Amino acid sequence: MVFKREGGSVILIGFYCYVLILLGFVFGGEIVKGDGGIPTTLDGPFTPVTVPLDESFRGNAVDLPSDDPRVRRTVNGFQPEQISISLSTTHDSVWISWVTGDYQIGDNIKPLNPESVASVVEYGKVKSMKKQTQKTEGYSLIYNQLYPFKGLQNYTSGIIHHVQLTGLSPDTVYYYRCGDPSIKSMSGVFHFKTMPVSSPKNYPKIGIVGDLGLTYNTTSTVSHLIQNQPDLVLLVGDATYANLYLTNGTGSDCYSCSFSNTPIHETYQPRWDFWGRFMQRLTSKVPIMAIEGNHEIEEQVDNTTFAAYSARFAFPSKESGSKSTMYYSFNAGGIHFIMLGGYIAYDKSSDQYKWLQRDLANVNREVTPWLVGVWHPPWYNTYVSHYKEVECMRVAMEELLYNAGVDIIFNGHVHAYERTNRVYNYTLDPCGPVHITVGDGGNREKMAVKHADEPGNCPEPSTTPDSFMGGFCATNFTSGPASGNFCWDRQPEYSAYRESSFGHGILEVKNETHALWTWHRNQDIYNESGDQIFIVREPGRCPVVKAKPTLKLWRSAK
Repeated sequence: MVFKREGGSVILIGFYCYVLILLGFVFGGEIVKGDGGIPTTLDGPFTPVTVPLDESFRGNAVDLPSDDPRVRRTVNGFQPEQISISLSTTHDSVWISWVTGDYQIGDNIKPLNPESVASVVEYGKVKSMKKQTQKTEGYSLIYNQLYPFKGLQNYTSGIIHHVQLTGLSPDTVYYYRCGDPSIKSMSGVFHFKTMPVSSPKNYPKIGIVGDLGLTYNTTSTVSHLIQNQPDLVLLVGDATYANLYLTNGTGSDCYSCSFSNTPIHETYQPRWDFWGRFMQRLTSKVPIMAIEGNHEIEEQVDNTTFAAYSARFAFPSKESGSKSTMYYSFNAGGIHFIMLGGYIAYDKSSDQYKWLQRDLANVNREVTPWLVGVWHPPWYNTYVSHYKEVECMRVAMEELLYNAGVDIIFNGHVHAYERTNRVYNYTLDPCGPVHITVGDGGNREKMAVKHADEPGNCPEPSTTPDSFMGGFCATNFTSGPASGNFCWDRQPEYSAYRESSFGHGILEVKNETHALWTWHRNQDIYNESGDQIFIVREPGRCPVVKAKPTLKLWRSAK
């Protein structure tokens, strides 16, 4: 650095060059700027952009058949399959899950006994399982999908195992195998890396996907995601689309169109097993955190819902003070994630709302500066598909999240991509969160294309409420350019970028104030971006309205 003394003052001639060099280092070689580089939210709000559908690319939204090698059962007896990892609330704990034994489907099913096979994980910091190996046992369960109607086939799962590993070191590679050593049914050796310690300086690389399904498009999405090497994956709802099938295995792109006279909305549960087998190449190495979508409802006898979702994934519900698999929270480095349920009561008297109040009150922004919300149905959506569908959820929860200073919100449900400007209550607001919809994972229902603001596309308000949750809150806009109307007559100013294409996203938080968001399209090479922006926090400008702290809910795994 060059110094020059004039009139008793020291002037740092090289100061600005030093700052630019420092920024280039901090942000991985990218100088953050609005002109000629990666834009930042500080450059916004942006003029709305719509990228029209590329008619030459509609993808291959056809489900993988049951005889595809990637979904067939390749193990014998009670050897583990469908292996996956998920996080607990803190870096020192993870869950290992798997399935043993095959499913049954038909008129005369006989559920397996979960106690007949042990749930054991052997693990350590060296690849050899003969050295420095620890052993932990967990629990197992089965679930059934039962229908009280003649001609519909019932289903019972294989034995699903969940084992929690605790006392783990941060940012460390662990090797593991799972199964039941007493009957010599252990998996091969896999590995995972724990999250870094929660602090303003530590952040994992996060892949975000929604509405995956199990199509040839899905395989492209997952392959692109794996090549981008995330440390953690968020699945923002709608995993398998098993409910696009009858129990005899007959499927359709549109259940209500093809099967309008069925006595109950059937599902073909083996699609869950197919999906678990296909996803193992990713989920056995990279933790996946899921939240429920509408395709996980899967109603059955006695009005039971979400049975497969709740049984197959491990959730840090208890660790985060939640009483339900439908909502929970966790830390990943310097990010606190709140995973909310769009298909369970969310009004201000509900258990979920009260839990959310407590959870937000306990967030320490000096430890986890970034606060990210995740749920399935988007509040800010300009497509005809699911337009204003969960307005009641937005009305109930938006103010609470805004006051807490939520930075980013990720959703799925709409099979397209959309990123908003910072917004609150449909109004541009520099302190509102950025809403990002990534329901474009590749499922067989195909892409959403029509926009509600285009001539003739505005839906009838009475048709918009979510049929499962019920309730109507979607009224006309009361102010702004769309005042008195149910839809805008052009792309709304809160919508910054939208495009109908399949893909996935990568979130890379760089420090306490800057996070790089990149959306990747399936038709591009894996490291090319379809949309990219630095999301910038301004804690000085947007102070958090801190609720009164409550009794701490989280328990360290140590």
